[in-house]
Amino acid sequence: MQQVLIVIHLLIVIALVAVILLQRSEQGALSGLGGGGSGGLGGLMTGRGQANLLTRTTAILAAAFFATSLLLAIISGNSSAPKSVIDQAAPAASGTAPAQPAGVLDQLKQLEGQSKPAQ
Repeated sequence: MQQVLIVIHLLIVIALVAVILLQRSEQGALSGLGGGGSGGLGGLMTGRGQANLLTRTTAILAAAFFATSLLLAIISGNSSAPKSVIDQAAPAASGTAPAQPAGVLDQLKQLEGQSKPAQ
């Protein structure tokens, strides 16, 4: 399921990039790529109709990109793999004290206790 969703996500990304590059920029930098004078589509549509279609297509593809991103995040969060390195570590034997302090704060407290002179 995850691989299918990744492929769909990548297709949406490629389509979104293509639609964004087809849109007319303020300076018209990419508008002459397709030939013709109507924004690169060779007279297929008028400038205004093309802008409306590309704007709608961009919004739909952006929503689909957002939805597939959320689904991929949810699926990866629900995986059966351990969530952290601590989950992978074997538990210590019960009744024995750990050789080193458990965390950074414990290490700092231990160092603080060693560095203070006896009063």
